[in-house]
Amino acid sequence: MALFARKGFTGKVLLVTGAARGIGAGVARAYVAQGGKVALLGLEPELLEALAAELGPAAAWWEADARDGRAMTEAIDAAAAHFGRIDHVLANAGIASYGTVRQIDEASFERVVDINVNGVYRTLHASIPHLERTRGYALVVASLAAFTNLAGLASYNASKAGAESLALATRQEVAHLGIKVGVAHPSWIDTDIVRGAEADLPTFKLIRGKLPYPANSTTTLADCVDAIVAGLRRRKTRVYVPRGVLLANWTKPLLNSPVAWLFMRPQLKRHVPDLEREVAALGRFQHAHVPLTDPKKPLEETPSAP
Repeated sequence: MALFARKGFTGKVLLVTGAARGIGAGVARAYVAQGGKVALLGLEPELLEALAAELGPAAAWWEADARDGRAMTEAIDAAAAHFGRIDHVLANAGIASYGTVRQIDEASFERVVDINVNGVYRTLHASIPHLERTRGYALVVASLAAFTNLAGLASYNASKAGAESLALATRQEVAHLGIKVGVAHPSWIDTDIVRGAEADLPTFKLIRGKLPYPANSTTTLADCVDAIVAGLRRRKTRVYVPRGVLLANWTKPLLNSPVAWLFMRPQLKRHVPDLEREVAALGRFQHAHVPLTDPKKPLEETPSAP
């Protein structure tokens, strides 16, 4: 069993978007440790290059923006040519924005939806021809947020619910090709973005602390990586991180019921104004370490080469 765990991906190739840090980088390391090879896609070339150097000949990297369909297609095709195949895809690239709907600017809201939903489409669209050749598997990283809405994260909630629906529809569309598609639902994972959000917005941390399990808990990155790698190996339909997120899926109607609203309304009335004041004082709608292209600058027509 231990040998299988170490060599479970021998001869296989994983393509990861959002691979420079956090979940993407962690999964890439684990996949290589278990005998596989990885194609790293993202927006932070220095981090991608460093990760590829760390992983050695089993890894290669391409700088590509999930908002640019041409760049994504060219990078994915180049990765398939470099390694000779793609067996697994982890559609992991995603961002979150701060601020309520009345507060957040249009560009910031659209950027979240474009990366978290359209970016998944662009990844799947370009990957499917390669996955068809290997009868492969794609895992789309959605979130607990697909089931549980939270004030101040409307763009993230909407985008992750959309990513889930996109993945499930795609699963039906490619089944006859021998491809399987799954959805991962991490809760709050101990990454730069989650730590940054709680540091930037004390009220956000306060609101989250009053939510029921698992929304009020934080899972280690290592546990999240283990669950996702197991999902890749077993070609799972759903990956819940932690497993308690399954309860949020099953109880979604209750969480959105009039009974739940009776409890939530007074809490929101008290805390949402504080949250808006904190976002206004912060002067930005994203975490400081989120890699972004300038939303007002036209996307380059060709991707940067590593």
